[in-house]
Amino acid sequence: MTAPSELKRIPADFDRAAAVLREAVSTPHVTIAEIPAPGRLAPWALALGAEVFAGPAAPPAGAHPAPVAAPTGPVDAGEDEPDELATGRIVVLYDPAAPAEWGGAFRIVSYIRAELERDLGHEAMLGSVAWSWLTEALEDAECEALSMGGTTTRVLSESFGTLAERPSTIDLEMRASWTPVLAAPERIGDHLEAWVALLSTAAGLPPLPAGVTPLPGRRR
Repeated sequence: MTAPSELKRIPADFDRAAAVLREAVSTPHVTIAEIPAPGRLAPWALALGAEVFAGPAAPPAGAHPAPVAAPTGPVDAGEDEPDELATGRIVVLYDPAAPAEWGGAFRIVSYIRAELERDLGHEAMLGSVAWSWLTEALEDAECEALSMGGTTTRVLSESFGTLAERPSTIDLEMRASWTPVLAAPERIGDHLEAWVALLSTAAGLPPLPAGVTPLPGRRR
């Protein structure tokens, strides 16, 4: 039997990091799931998508909701669906060659989009404030990062014609990337937790309560 090509073997460090990322579970307001990763940014990559909702997106596993009275009037199929406040994706790239522009073998690429309150949407310092959400989330999670860069964009959406009754909205888009400094590949989970905190902040939700984490069982 021909030995498998070295190019097809998953590097041990990426495999260890990927195993941690795949342990991520949804929290009451944040749903997390693996999504297809881009194939041209690095030899290996893993991507997670997340959505933040105003209310619980789904009941906790094993929970039995209390019975409710049957509705007496017309039912809106979407009336019980919680509002989506923010969405995002995080991609963890790995290149054992450690590209000079990265400064390491791992690189994280992030995108988030969140609808803003009108007052905040018109805030002159919104860009720098939003960027501080990222740096503070990394600091709070005790994450070290190199070569950080990114952009923030305000997106104004207005409706016309048959949709004219819809109110205008202002969304924040943030694109960012950084090189995580990891004592071990498993510490990539700290950066994921920081990213979930960033997404929640952009959505206007408070940080996760003590003891609640998208990576259950992890210890600092």
